[in-house]
Amino acid sequence: MRFLHTSDWHLGRSLHRFDLREAQAAFLDHLVETARSARVDAVLVAGDVYDRAIPPVDSVALYEDALARLRAAGARVILISGNHDSARRLGVNSALIDASGVHLRTRPAALAEPVLLADSGGEVAVYGVPYLEPALGLPGDGQQEAAAQDAERAAAARSHASVLSAALGLVRADAAARGATRTVVLAHAWVTGGRDEHERAEAAKRQASASERDISVGGVGYVPASVFDGFGYVALGHLHGRQTLAQNMRYSGSPLPYSFSEKDHEKGTWLVELGTNGTASAEWVKAPVHRRLTVLRGRIEDLLTSREHDGHERDFVAVTLTDTARPEGAMERLRERFPHILTLEFKPEGVTADPRSYGQKVKGRDDLTVAAEFVRHVRNDDATARERELLAAAFTAARGSAAGASASGDRGEP
Repeated sequence: MRFLHTSDWHLGRSLHRFDLREAQAAFLDHLVETARSARVDAVLVAGDVYDRAIPPVDSVALYEDALARLRAAGARVILISGNHDSARRLGVNSALIDASGVHLRTRPAALAEPVLLADSGGEVAVYGVPYLEPALGLPGDGQQEAAAQDAERAAAARSHASVLSAALGLVRADAAARGATRTVVLAHAWVTGGRDEHERAEAAKRQASASERDISVGGVGYVPASVFDGFGYVALGHLHGRQTLAQNMRYSGSPLPYSFSEKDHEKGTWLVELGTNGTASAEWVKAPVHRRLTVLRGRIEDLLTSREHDGHERDFVAVTLTDTARPEGAMERLRERFPHILTLEFKPEGVTADPRSYGQKVKGRDDLTVAAEFVRHVRNDDATARERELLAAAFTAARGSAAGASASGDRGEP
């Protein structure tokens, strides 16, 4: 049986305010074509379909169109909610939609109810475990389920590992009762391969990208890979870089880079083959690149003239300027060569950070001195005499306005 494993679409997300709808639509076109050409049985979407709980209307339209086209390509779709999604909104009418071949698994109470697929090797039970908020625990849904969770409830309120262990215990019990020999699990979590808490935490820091919303507090968000032992394939979502934790356990990562920390990621999906003996193999399918992400650092004149940067004119660019003084009109000048520049920082060479607190910096200084020092901090150059005159005039006007407002208040005027 063949699957496409994808996750973290984050429909509706922008990159430093740049609209990514066109890039997201191109990825979904690619996904549909891959599903058709590879003749997959199902597409597994491991959470974070949307970037926020109430997505933009055009993102909802993009999502609906993608589901319809995947079904037309012959693939069933099994989808879970992630920590960015509203589980209730994403899963609306799920019982009715099941009949269409699109299976929305967003309710914790239904995580032990598999989607059953079949091929020449028999049945495959696919379980969708949506993102589980540890503080809410795992809701009971009847006496048998409640009994299975009693020992887990106290810990589950504090730990992703505990609540996922409880959830997967229910999944294993259902699979055993069915006699299922081939099982697949979708989950949205921060899974690490470390053997102890410190190792898991350090590994998780290395895996993370700046665009992921942290679901850990004091390390309780990290889940050891061993929690998923025993399943034929585990399709994970949440981390934005593709990763292989084991031959049968992988992150597909996000289909697009959503921060400059992902500039070196290769984006795509896993094409997974589940054998008749229940073991899985996977092949990487690269996604189309909308624009490369490039980070440039240097003096503005070098960035504008150096041939070293040829070929980056079409990229999304993040620039750090190292000029000793902030150049005038830097963003406009850089945009002439790099029209898709998204961020600009100023870190002058040879300048060290002032270790003093804000209170220490302003203590005993008048308003004009504080404002002039702020100008110097921003551009690493002293305020000119004309600028100091403008600042002084602004402070005088502000004090006059405040005094007038106070006098009106004393007279009881509206």
